[in-house]
Amino acid sequence: MNRLSAEEFQVQPKTPLVVVLDNVRSMHNVGSVFRTADAFLVEAVYLCGITCCPPHAEIHKTALGAENTVEWKYFEHALDAVNSLRNEGYTVLAIEQAKGSTLLPDLKVNPEAKYAVVLGNEVKGVQQAVVDACHGCVEIPQFGTKHSLNVSVTGGIIIWEMFRKLQGV
Repeated sequence: MNRLSAEEFQVQPKTPLVVVLDNVRSMHNVGSVFRTADAFLVEAVYLCGITCCPPHAEIHKTALGAENTVEWKYFEHALDAVNSLRNEGYTVLAIEQAKGSTLLPDLKVNPEAKYAVVLGNEVKGVQQAVVDACHGCVEIPQFGTKHSLNVSVTGGIIIWEMFRKLQGV
């Protein structure tokens, strides 16, 4: 299946993408994001606020070890993570339904640039102060009666699409 060992994963060139989790409360969602981040060689996952950090059995249950391969960092406040990323030259995008947001299919990326995406709390979404600090908002178009997705599902869609656009897949 061409799976990398943990050691091989560490030295692989990474997708220039950081995923920021802003107060994600479910450890299963956190683990799922780690697993998706591993699948698409994401540079790092930043865990903020109430988001639980590894090691934890509930994260491991869905991460299946990806919490040990993907780099991660904890920030007490998501705003600090966003400001740090901006200072390091990342384009930071909140994944949120907001006035003026860019629909995901319309998002243009520069394959030479570095990006970060912020995923929010399961109920409240991305904090408004964090949205305001981002370079923009990206929204996943939805067509049914519900207008929200589980944060791990959103993460999977966004990470895949960013990988695809950045790697030219």
